[in-house]
Amino acid sequence: MKAKLRLYSKAAGLMLLFTAGFLIAAGLFPVIGLVRPPAGARQIRDAVKLRWLQRFGRILNLRVDRSGSLARHPVLVVSNHVSWLDIIVLGGHVPGCFAAKDDIAGWPVIGYLSRQAGTVFIRRGDRKQILQTAEKMAWQLRRNGNMLVFPEGTTTDGSEVLDFHASLFQPALLTRAAIQPAAIRYLNAAGESAPFIGDETFVTHLFKMLALDKIDVKLDFLPAIESEDKTRNGISREARSLIREALRADEPVGVLTPASRKIRRQIDGLAASLQES
Repeated sequence: MKAKLRLYSKAAGLMLLFTAGFLIAAGLFPVIGLVRPPAGARQIRDAVKLRWLQRFGRILNLRVDRSGSLARHPVLVVSNHVSWLDIIVLGGHVPGCFAAKDDIAGWPVIGYLSRQAGTVFIRRGDRKQILQTAEKMAWQLRRNGNMLVFPEGTTTDGSEVLDFHASLFQPALLTRAAIQPAAIRYLNAAGESAPFIGDETFVTHLFKMLALDKIDVKLDFLPAIESEDKTRNGISREARSLIREALRADEPVGVLTPASRKIRRQIDGLAASLQES
């Protein structure tokens, strides 16, 4: 009964938060754009988005253990990608705009709020659209705003970091912005439940997260990479390497992490097949 009451309370809190989000996106943001110059309007919108995402995190009882410091503005923040929760984790600590897959634009509620919040949507496989996306990201960086991206292009179970799409680093090269690698790792019960993979819908996964007593996550801001005199392929490999090393270093001894669970399943499967033979 207590767990159900907690779930209902969180769901009610989110409904109020989404209602406030609609009012802010449809009413406040346009007014800010009319009465303030572009730079001032962007700062206000970024501050409002930061507070909104922080409130989202409090409703979920998101417990973020943060280490490291954020580079100077503007910065391109790149992170490994495990779940939609990554947006709440990063967005609650870094003011700026996200670049995300265009299918998010079609999500109920979240899609509308993302569009109004200035999210840059990426459509894979369309070279012309990729160039337009890079220019939109560069425009944000030129205005001294931050961009936040997940260069893997998809979510994983957290046991590995996929190759990064180097094209997403091009805007930093064009604007000479710093690249800020960030490593996200979900802990304890959230380590199993947080990954948003497979065919699970957003709404189903959201309620799974609401059912958790708390969501423990570690967020490491790693040393920034200067983009001057570097190539996008070289920077993408360097950023990925830093994130992989941070995630491996964080794995506690004696605890089954997503990576060690994957290996354990492989070993168990091999042992079972040997016994059958």
